[in-house]
Amino acid sequence: MKRFLNGLSLLLSISLPCSAQLNSQANQNANLNLSNAIAVTFVPTGTSTGNTVNLDFNTTNDYVNGVSSSPQQLKVQSNKHYNVSISSSSLNFTYQGLISPAPTMQISNVLKFLVSNNSTGSLSYSSYTYVPYGTATIINWCSPGGNNTFDVTYLAIPGYSYPAGRYTANIIYTATQQ
Repeated sequence: MKRFLNGLSLLLSISLPCSAQLNSQANQNANLNLSNAIAVTFVPTGTSTGNTVNLDFNTTNDYVNGVSSSPQQLKVQSNKHYNVSISSSSLNFTYQGLISPAPTMQISNVLKFLVSNNSTGSLSYSSYTYVPYGTATIINWCSPGGNNTFDVTYLAIPGYSYPAGRYTANIIYTATQQ
C-alpha cells in the first residue's frame, strides 16, 4: 500500500505542473477628448456656400406679387443643442446695371424668407418674414445630431420703384451652440 501511495504522490506531483496555466496582463486607458463641434452647410453643395439663387422678374405680375425661389436645403451637425439665425451682410442690395448713380434697394424691404421641412427645432416664424440686416433667430433649441436639415424659400417683391439690373444680397445663416 505504501508503494501505491508513493506512486500516486509521484504521479500527482508530475501532473500538477503540467496543467498549470501561465497568465499575464497589461492594461491601458483609452481617453476620448471630445470638444464642442458644429457645422452648417448647404446640402446641394456640401459646403458653407450655397448655389446662387436667381429670381427673374419678367412680367408686371412678378413685380407686384413677387417671385419665389425653389427650397434651399441646409444641414446642421452639432453635438450640443443650438439655434439658427439669419441676417444679410449689408443693409442694401448691390446693384449692377446701367443706371448711375446706382439705385438703393433695402434688403429688409424686398426679400422675404420662409423656413420649411424643418427637422431641427422650434421655428420662430411660421410665414414669410423679411430678411433682417441685424441677426434674427429663426430656429430655436435644436436637437444635437449629424443630419438635421431645414429648407429656406425666398420671396422677393420689389414693386415698380427700381430700374432694371442685377440686385445682389448676401444672406448669412449662423448655427450657435447653447
